Amino acid sequence: MKKDYKRLTRPMVREGGSLRTASWDEAIERAASGFEKHNGTSFGLFSCSKSTNEMNFMAQKFARVVMGSNNIDSCNRT
Repeated sequence: MKKDYKRLTRPMVREGGSLRTASWDEAIERAASGFEKHNGTSFGLFSCSKSTNEMNFMAQKFARVVMGSNNIDSCNRT
């Protein structure tokens, strides 16, 4: 039996309250400008507690240095 998935096959951007198809370059540029506009205040990252220490370290470095955010959780409290 063939499943009918309703997957996106092209990037879409919101314009005037509705979505329209866009090029990959435009979609990536819009996403990057959104992160830049909010300067890390609207960014959060979840990492996995089952990942290696090195992977969690790199995730927190990315969040703090690249994205300018301290909003990171790796669920290592358990």
